[in-house]
Amino acid sequence: MTKTIRIDNLQYANWSEKIFRQMRDGGVHGVHVTIAYHENFRETVLNIEAWNRWFEQLPDLIFKGSTGDDVRLAQQTNRTAIFFGFQNPSPIEDDIGLIEICHSLGVRFMQLSYNNQSLLATGCYEAEDPGITRFGRQAILEMNRVGLVIDMSHSADRSTLDAIDMSTRPIAITHANPHWWHPALRNKSDEVISALTAKGGMLGFSLYPHHLKDGTNCTLESFCEMIAECASRYGAQNIGIGSDLCQDQPDSVVNWMRNGRWSKEMDFGEGSATAAGFPGMPEWFQNSGHFGNIENGLYATGLDDAQVAGIMGGNWLRFYDENFRPAT
Repeated sequence: MTKTIRIDNLQYANWSEKIFRQMRDGGVHGVHVTIAYHENFRETVLNIEAWNRWFEQLPDLIFKGSTGDDVRLAQQTNRTAIFFGFQNPSPIEDDIGLIEICHSLGVRFMQLSYNNQSLLATGCYEAEDPGITRFGRQAILEMNRVGLVIDMSHSADRSTLDAIDMSTRPIAITHANPHWWHPALRNKSDEVISALTAKGGMLGFSLYPHHLKDGTNCTLESFCEMIAECASRYGAQNIGIGSDLCQDQPDSVVNWMRNGRWSKEMDFGEGSATAAGFPGMPEWFQNSGHFGNIENGLYATGLDDAQVAGIMGGNWLRFYDENFRPAT
């Protein structure tokens, strides 16, 4: 049993028993999994049905998570608790009542936009960002009420700052890195991260190569030194891991992630016209079994035991405890 609580707060893998066993090998006790990109409500329910079959077939490896206590149970039983999330608000369609329904089905994170303008907020690839919409304001209130965490990983700056300001509970950027380390459009400005963490929000560091300095060739040392600098700037208690691992996905899945049903043309998004598929992962993080490499790399930067334990999962666990339940 891994002593340190380990949580990966974003994966979108091509799920299999092999991957679930790698989670156990890496001592990963909680994983936030994407169950919707552009799906409507009914399509999302079908995805939940598919997960229920995994839970029935492999109960010795995984089970559905709802609260922080499920992460603790996973550690005690050498399993992984799976938490559901949306990378787009499309599953709630234009119906605010579906927010509570989705929470009751186990959804714990929802991005207010994915690259494009949504009914709630602006995505980071739009030319203009008018901020949170009227529907978005109401959705934030309802998400705060039921305990569905606001995620702004793919949102533009003004919308993100609006959400941080409007929300009465801390929000999350589950998978991104600081723009000052690697100036990818999807990475976050110092202004955004400062505002996020000042209100108790969480930043999950991404290992998706388009978000990394030197891409696939990013070194463990560079990644962990960036994390240590963020701990110094924003507080070690406000950061964790959100790997954005898309393990074993075929390149065709990128079309769904970036295009959904909104475009006939390929939207290259974070990649380039010469690299439309998934980029190769760094050699030191190919799957969840390599989670220990990050922990060792963090110690090498000089972070202390409490800081490393927090970043590896303790901080997300505290965030789960405080934010997955209805507001009191």
